[in-house]
Amino acid sequence: MKIRRSNRLVDITRYLLEHPHKLVSLKHFSENYGAAKSSISEDLSIVKKTMAEFGIGKVDTVPGASGGAFFAPQYSKANAERVIADLVELIADPSRLLPGGYVYLSDLLGRPEILREVGQLIATQYIDTDVDVIMTVETKGIPLAQSVAMYLNKPFVIVRNSSHITEGSTVSVNYVSGSSKRIKKMELSRRTLKQGANVVIIDDFLKGGGTMKGMQSLIKEFDAHLVGMNVFAEGQFEGERLVSGVTSLLKVTAGPDDSLTAQAGNFLTQVFTEEGNE
Repeated sequence: MKIRRSNRLVDITRYLLEHPHKLVSLKHFSENYGAAKSSISEDLSIVKKTMAEFGIGKVDTVPGASGGAFFAPQYSKANAERVIADLVELIADPSRLLPGGYVYLSDLLGRPEILREVGQLIATQYIDTDVDVIMTVETKGIPLAQSVAMYLNKPFVIVRNSSHITEGSTVSVNYVSGSSKRIKKMELSRRTLKQGANVVIIDDFLKGGGTMKGMQSLIKEFDAHLVGMNVFAEGQFEGERLVSGVTSLLKVTAGPDDSLTAQAGNFLTQVFTEEGNE
């Protein structure tokens, strides 16, 4: 059955959004919509232009018999600034401040609309990076890591604080908590990470960096490669953190009167340079 162009454009857009970082053949669209490949190519040009104009993502077309379309989520700088400004407003609430300088984030990281925006935002940073797997540690970083994994179309793995029989044999490391200075243990199933894999670490909050350092040690135990570290928010920390090179969406600071100040983290400066995406 032949489908009208307006309907095709809607469904092509839907399909690409649901299958990021995957080459979709022209034949697939042509057979689905009963249209010539030349018509599908014209449709893709319209979708590509629209995605770019709205700062949603990048559509690349690959010519040839085995070619097709490839969509990668890529927020424009304007969209990134909007998302981060909205998050700053949501977090700048003194009631969120917890003992020890931590900030309550669980309600925000449980909201689908925030996870969708943040997932696409962090995925933007890795649009031209070879990523094989997303890593996080239980439990609060899991929904965030899942969202990033979805928009990069890559699996995610969960580091556990203790072994689970359902995980099979595990690799464990001891690490020092950056804030409490206590020795802790984390474990990862041997089945979840392949040798040589390129790993992005995702977590909800960064303070002393002990948890991040522990995950770095696990990656080395698997002979894998760390290609990036991202957190939803970073808090203030007296002294030197155990890790460097972490990209944060937000930075929160507690005042002496139990006030809480929120501002943009280093994401915008890390991702959007003068030559970068506008």
